[in-house]
Amino acid sequence: MSLLLVTGGRGFIGGAIVEQALAAGWSVRVFDSLREDVHGDGGGRPLPEGVEFVRGDMRNPDAVASALRGVDAVCHQAAKVGLGVDIGDAADYVASNSLGTAVLLAAMRDAGILRLVLASSMVVYGEGLYRDGAWVGQAPPRRLIDLEAGIFEPRSPVTGNLLQPEPIDEDQPCDPRNTYAATKLEQELLARDWARGTGGTAALLRYHNVYGPWMPQGTPYAGVASLFRSALERSEAPDVFEDGEQRRDFVHVSDVAAANLAALRWSTGAGEARAFNVASGEVHTIGDFARTLAAAMGGPEPRVSGRFRAGDVRHITASSARIRSELGWQPQVSFEDGVAQFAQDPLRAAVAGR
Repeated sequence: MSLLLVTGGRGFIGGAIVEQALAAGWSVRVFDSLREDVHGDGGGRPLPEGVEFVRGDMRNPDAVASALRGVDAVCHQAAKVGLGVDIGDAADYVASNSLGTAVLLAAMRDAGILRLVLASSMVVYGEGLYRDGAWVGQAPPRRLIDLEAGIFEPRSPVTGNLLQPEPIDEDQPCDPRNTYAATKLEQELLARDWARGTGGTAALLRYHNVYGPWMPQGTPYAGVASLFRSALERSEAPDVFEDGEQRRDFVHVSDVAAANLAALRWSTGAGEARAFNVASGEVHTIGDFARTLAAAMGGPEPRVSGRFRAGDVRHITASSARIRSELGWQPQVSFEDGVAQFAQDPLRAAVAGR
């Protein structure tokens, strides 16, 4: 039986991968630091019976090398996620994500492990893809004067007109616009270099808006779905930024886990690293998600505040054609069913003091 190492396997997405990998016949080892600012004192997501757990820091070469003994493939999910608070978070993001990945890849080379699935993110694109007549491309950062005036759509760099959003595919350039995004792209670049140098295979999975059971809560690094859910549990209206019309692709965590298993089965040439959007291929707005969740929980209608964060992107939705055709993956959980389930799902224990 092949042995799979899941880094960050006590977390939101990593834990779902562990469960599906076991069901698919893998032996599973989890490597996780259980850092308190991520997991609080709750110890992370519970592990199924039969999973080996190793607690350690991705930045520690000896700990990583020990965790890789006997391993056949790695799903690398461990990372500091979210937009962070401010530039003071930058060193921690770089150490946790970029350095941690570099340490892992060096240890995989030394151990002769040649199959990697990497958790990347839609944030590497920056803004999504847009159209202005015949022009198609990625939008420049939005102007502060527009945001302050309540004009949230980005403008064409050619005509200055407001742009129309389009689905983005993996061949578009990357343009990371915050520290977290920069480190996710650096993880991809490191994985590409590792694949070329070792003859290994790396599937770079660019997750879109993932939601589902065991999401973190009570932390500035939590996703918008978790923030809305926490507000509704306090009988508060979800606070929707801008006008609520920001387009996203919401994908259920069980489908994301299935994408990781499909990537482990992927057969390609030696030395190849390839990016895949992990997304439903359906467009919903952030306001849609808030309203659907509020209705499912019997809570107050969302409050569209008009507030904005200058570093946020406006629209980012995905073409999922590549992952469907090359990995044979298709999402199984509809938006309506997934949000209804999420209204009742267990969340990770809140992080105290956050």
